[in-house]
Amino acid sequence: MTKRIFRSILAVALTVLAVSLVLIVGVLHRYFQAQALDELTSRTAYIALGIEHEGIGYLEDGFPNDCRVTWLAPDGAVLWDNREDPAQMENHADRREVLDALALGKGYAARYSNTLSQKTLYYALRLSDGSVLRVSAAQSSVWMLALRASKPVALVMVLAFCLALWLARRLSVRLIAPINAIDLTDPGEELDYEELAPLVGRIRSQNREISRRMDDLRRSREEFRAITENMSEGLLIIDHEMRVLSYNAAALRLLDAQAPAEHDSVFALNREPGFRRCIEDALAGRRREEQLEHAEHCCRVLANPVEQEDRVSGAVLIVLDVTEKERRETLRREFTANVSHELKTPLTSILGTAEILENGLVKPQDIPHFAGNIHREAQRLIGLVNDIIKLSRLDEGAAAQWEAVDLHAMAEEVLRQLAPAAERRQITLQLEGMCGSILGVPRIVEEILYNLCDNAIAYNHSGGSVRVALSDAPGGRQVAVSDTGIGIPRELQERVFERFYRADKSRAGNGTGLGLSIVKHGAAYLGARVALDSEPGKGSTFTLTFPPA
Repeated sequence: MTKRIFRSILAVALTVLAVSLVLIVGVLHRYFQAQALDELTSRTAYIALGIEHEGIGYLEDGFPNDCRVTWLAPDGAVLWDNREDPAQMENHADRREVLDALALGKGYAARYSNTLSQKTLYYALRLSDGSVLRVSAAQSSVWMLALRASKPVALVMVLAFCLALWLARRLSVRLIAPINAIDLTDPGEELDYEELAPLVGRIRSQNREISRRMDDLRRSREEFRAITENMSEGLLIIDHEMRVLSYNAAALRLLDAQAPAEHDSVFALNREPGFRRCIEDALAGRRREEQLEHAEHCCRVLANPVEQEDRVSGAVLIVLDVTEKERRETLRREFTANVSHELKTPLTSILGTAEILENGLVKPQDIPHFAGNIHREAQRLIGLVNDIIKLSRLDEGAAAQWEAVDLHAMAEEVLRQLAPAAERRQITLQLEGMCGSILGVPRIVEEILYNLCDNAIAYNHSGGSVRVALSDAPGGRQVAVSDTGIGIPRELQERVFERFYRADKSRAGNGTGLGLSIVKHGAAYLGARVALDSEPGKGSTFTLTFPPA
């Protein structure tokens, strides 16, 4: 390796030197040749100007001898030369620079003399009378030119130095690259450096063993992840120091937690007392269940200890989503309690009246009164059962025949049915406006309108009014049922649609408390929207928006 590095460095030095010399010679040659030509061109133009003004006298009047000046006739004959006798000189018409000057106005040529080992530059310029002025000069030596062009040479040397640095760095990287390029997971058979063979052999042997074990571990982890990530139940595994070893997405979702960092405590996921009791009991070797209540859901945590060699090494926690179960259980309890209460009241009245009649404690003239009481309570029971059946059908989404429904005709029929009840309380019924038909189930539409209007009468003041307004709105067909009754406080407006809920129980009469719940479920079944606008003491307006047919 040492010899290879030495040879590489030597090659870099020689390469930099050779390239530097080539660059210097090339740049000097190009630079000084261009400089000499520029100088020769300028001098020729200057001499030509003197000849044009003064003629040959300008040339004979002590002309400098640092360059050779030759004046030629248009036919190539030498008229004057500052170094030779024109009479002894041959015709120059065949010279390249002269030919170019006669044809183009100016000409240039460079000729190298082996005898003098120097290059002579010639520049010829045609004068106005057709004669040709030729000026020639020997090019300076390379070293003189290099001295005069020291700045370009310095620039070339800087570039050469930079090139040397770049090449040295590149070669160094290339020398070290084979070592850095060794793949520790699969070194391969061929090596650039034989000294690395023993090390690579040991790495290769260890890699085979590690690869085998990693494959087994990866396979196990993937199987475990595939199982846990597809579980709807949450899974947490912790060690005896309460650090999280594994978890799935369902656990984070049910515990409302963020993904823990590595080696985080399990209490970073949840700090509720019930969750803490599960962890502590499981790590103490006892199984424990706790239910955690959150704002939007609740879950049940089952914690089981994990024992190894007669000691607890951790715990496994299963988190179950019991939100729907608890909600249904709550609704079932509430519904059972409400139905029991609603059924008990009329049944108690019927039973009491029947016992009085059975014991003969009623005068003959009072029997119709007591019989009427039994009849009213029985009707109330039938109405309650019918409303419960309606809600059950709506909850189950029972299939029904959809058809076009004329809202105006339907509203007229509902108001006609409720007219006797409105007359008894001196309440005025009004139907205003027109709108197009909707696509729906006539029976459900009638039940919705009937319950809204019935509530408007039941919770109204004597002498008040109920107005049903029909209109076409941008979102569909609208039916607005307004009354001048007691109104509903804002904090109770969302609850009036609950089953068996009454905003004012003292004004409910014989209602079942299911009317607005039927409205809500019926509207949802038909794809309609229900809006409530109410103010205590000023009445209420229920607005139904049906999608157009």
